[in-house]
Amino acid sequence: MKKILLYITIIAFVTSCKKTTDDNGLPEQVLKDVVYASTNALQNMDVYLPANRSTATTYPIILVHGGSWSGGDKTDFDADIASIKAALNNYAVFNINYRLANGTSVLVQQQIDDINAAINFIDTKANEYQINTSKIGIVGASAGAHLSLLKAYKYNTDNKIKAVVDLFGPTNMEWMYNNHPMPTFSQPIIQNVIGFTPTTNPTAYFNASPINFVSSSVPPTIIFHGTADLVVPISESNQLQTALATAGVNYEYYTYIGESHGWTGTNLTDTHNKIIAFIKKYVK
Repeated sequence: MKKILLYITIIAFVTSCKKTTDDNGLPEQVLKDVVYASTNALQNMDVYLPANRSTATTYPIILVHGGSWSGGDKTDFDADIASIKAALNNYAVFNINYRLANGTSVLVQQQIDDINAAINFIDTKANEYQINTSKIGIVGASAGAHLSLLKAYKYNTDNKIKAVVDLFGPTNMEWMYNNHPMPTFSQPIIQNVIGFTPTTNPTAYFNASPINFVSSSVPPTIIFHGTADLVVPISESNQLQTALATAGVNYEYYTYIGESHGWTGTNLTDTHNKIIAFIKKYVK
């Protein structure tokens, strides 16, 4: 009897699985280390394509890791992928790497170039992946949030980015350089990605600061920051909030009392839920 029940259970499971993937013949697919450009070994991404996706309704979400612009890796988001996929089960997720700043040949512009290249690659794969690249959401943490904001505000010329998620990202690079409470820590990091000091090249700092490109046409933005963050002071997000409000941009801003540069537990769950709701609202 147990063997018969087990056999029936297996048949039912296989039948249900077959029905799920046979709706349009597209099962869930995971592609690791997909190369989107050939300049550097870091120009790759992990691709997560949902089952039953379509070129009508399946939009891309791009993840941009942090790491002070000179470190970090796409694997930093790996712990979040399962929950993102579960909550956004009709979105394609692209978790990207990019060239790391070295103070000379790879600066902020090269990192933006990599994000552009990744998005262009995704666009060329739209039919193959069976996704709709007319609307894109971008999620960044720390330095990755800075790059995501800069991409969304300054380089979103085709208006495909419809929502940007800013997890405690720098927004005003000159302010960060001149006013950070730990300048011996922060200034070498900032100079490594800008290539200069604000005195030697103020234009470079202006062009690398997302806050300088806020206008009424930038995408809706959701901001998260801990009040005890010593790596990226919360004033960076406060300044961005003021700029977005002044420009009349749709935005949300959430702070977590006592949290530093990132958080876990119930606050992380709250952040996750708010991000999911925000993406579903604006990337649809």
